[in-house]
Amino acid sequence: MGDQTLCAVIHIETPQSRINNRDPQGRLDEAVELARAIDLEVFHTQIIKLRKMDAGLLLSKGHLETLRQFVEDNQIGLVFINHQLSPIQQRNLEKLLNAKIIDRTGLILEIFGARAQTKEGVLQVQHAHLKYQKSRLVRSWTHLERQRGGRGFLGGPGETQIESDRRALDEQISALEEKIEQVRKTRGLHRAGRVRNQTPIVALVGYTNAGKSTLFNRISGADVLAKDMLFATLDPTMRQVTLPKGLDVVLSDTVGFISDLPTELVAAFRATLEEVLHADIILHVRDASNPEHKQQAKDVMEVLLAIGVTGDNPEQPIVEVFNKIDKPESDVYLVGEDTAHCTSAISGEGIDDLLDFTETVLRPKKEVLDCVLGFGYGQARAWLYEHGVVLEEGADENGYVLKIEWDDEHKNRFMDIFGPIISQ
Repeated sequence: MGDQTLCAVIHIETPQSRINNRDPQGRLDEAVELARAIDLEVFHTQIIKLRKMDAGLLLSKGHLETLRQFVEDNQIGLVFINHQLSPIQQRNLEKLLNAKIIDRTGLILEIFGARAQTKEGVLQVQHAHLKYQKSRLVRSWTHLERQRGGRGFLGGPGETQIESDRRALDEQISALEEKIEQVRKTRGLHRAGRVRNQTPIVALVGYTNAGKSTLFNRISGADVLAKDMLFATLDPTMRQVTLPKGLDVVLSDTVGFISDLPTELVAAFRATLEEVLHADIILHVRDASNPEHKQQAKDVMEVLLAIGVTGDNPEQPIVEVFNKIDKPESDVYLVGEDTAHCTSAISGEGIDDLLDFTETVLRPKKEVLDCVLGFGYGQARAWLYEHGVVLEEGADENGYVLKIEWDDEHKNRFMDIFGPIISQ
């Protein structure tokens, strides 16, 4: 272990978490994975059940004394509290335990800070970090910087200045918001280009580690980082993919969602998640081998609702995709589910059927029309041929006799340009 700081992971079970029927052991396991995702040396794990939460300390005096003694005896340098702490609670716990305290929001921000690779991702993480720091301005997080070589954002050069100068902090936040807005506008231009080209967007969403990136790689042939770990993918990835029957789509892989996702991150990553907001179909990838996949699905829908995806828009269907069916435990956890779409991103099972279904949903419904176009409308006739909607052509004394097949998009564009000049 060398000089690496030992970490204790403490999951807090509250009356509210019991109401939500979350499995405390599953939540603790997830907290441990969060800590390991940023290479912390997990020495001790524990579940603490609270009847009520103390406003200044979160924990009761009895729990605190037991934890303090354990931290002291084992020289624990970092305690990860898997709960959201107020600035006062964090400060008081640090004094009493004589150790660095990091809460769920802070640790997730650390992970995102270490993982962001693109300019856009870095901007969004910096923004989220500064908004979080503005609320607490705690002392330096140098032990985390030392362990990871300073790649995180909750610590490092300039932090003391940030703590001592709120005005400078606000200026940095404003500057980042301007840059993020520019990213949003650039994305909007790219999106408008895809709309002009009539390229549908297929967005993959899901709880972190549900297998989205592996599924993305399987479908697109890309080489996106896909590991069995939380938040393996942070920066969004998009690829043009041709579906089995020839329809071109843009496939979008997004950051994995998680329960209690910090509000700072939901707001900061809105520019990225706008691709989901404008998707033509959303594939909600669920880990069929996880006993908590139902609750995880609720967590995902909460984040989608926060960015404006309601789930009841017929123009933007959300398709439930149960992934990891190659794992035997999936048979147990899928009992009673509508398993219309089951896949294994590892073996490829079920993916062809999923893509066929996706293509059926996305292909525009077309109308076949027998009509007459007057001989004087040569430009309109050329437009119909240019857009490939003419099936047959003849002529009579009234003009061109056409059989055309078009969708609502082509029909509306034709009417906007030429008006009601064809007769049936």
